[in-house]
Amino acid sequence: MASVGTTPGTDGESAPEPGEVRSADGTAIGYCQVGQGPALILLHGAGQSSENLSALARQLSDSFTVIVPDRRGRGRSGPYGDFHGLRSEIEDLCALLDITGAHDVFGLSAGAVIALETALVRPVITKLALYEPPLSFDGAVHGEWLPRYERELAQGRPGAALASVLKGTADRGPLRLVPRFLLGAFLDFAIKRTAHRPAPSAASSPIDLIPTVRYDAQTVREAAGPLQRFSGLPCDVLLLGGSRSARNLTASLEGLGSVLPHAEKVMLRGVGHTAADNSGHPDRVASELRRFFA
Repeated sequence: MASVGTTPGTDGESAPEPGEVRSADGTAIGYCQVGQGPALILLHGAGQSSENLSALARQLSDSFTVIVPDRRGRGRSGPYGDFHGLRSEIEDLCALLDITGAHDVFGLSAGAVIALETALVRPVITKLALYEPPLSFDGAVHGEWLPRYERELAQGRPGAALASVLKGTADRGPLRLVPRFLLGAFLDFAIKRTAHRPAPSAASSPIDLIPTVRYDAQTVREAAGPLQRFSGLPCDVLLLGGSRSARNLTASLEGLGSVLPHAEKVMLRGVGHTAADNSGHPDRVASELRRFFA
């Protein structure tokens, strides 16, 4: 059982407390813990690390002991190693559930897919909040951008690869209007300009995170299939989405809502797929999570 508590920060807020657990294959899964109260795990999405959910964690730390892991391959965690896709991601989350004693889990995007699949095999999860899990079912598909992304990575163009991901998952907003080649050129320039700058301890830079997207794509691909398999899910479920998100990213909320008749669905007006991110509207996501997990 991990210690529940935090170290006082110099600004009066609690400073995140680092921790580590070993997954079933021995991979180290590092995490940050902040706050007081019942344990709540936050799982970030593709192309992200724990730092992307730090603002959300702070928003919730007055009510919960918030645990935010770096999913394997980034930040404080060990490399992918002998990665087995969805199975490895489920084992990583199970290790966190065991050491923290958590019963509540929030997942964003690919993190939501992992949280949902884990809830099927670990009934210790009693409350589950999912922000737009990219599930492929009944004509809803994800990852059509993957071949282009892989080609651009192989060509040594990480910014172009990131642009392909962003264009393929973009909210219904201005980014959809930017030509891919312009976005890719700008991102390649920005990444190369900052590539040699020292990063803070345990932080993940864009050049580190962009290649990890292929592993999230593998995990999401393995979770494809009829949603009926979730109909017997024993936990309470909150389905969250944004009104500006791409249609294929909100489709899973409607699909899951049809097989989980007692799940609660909340659409946040005026936000998109990454509302929980530091750069989005974490305060609005925190408000819904605080109510649901209370």
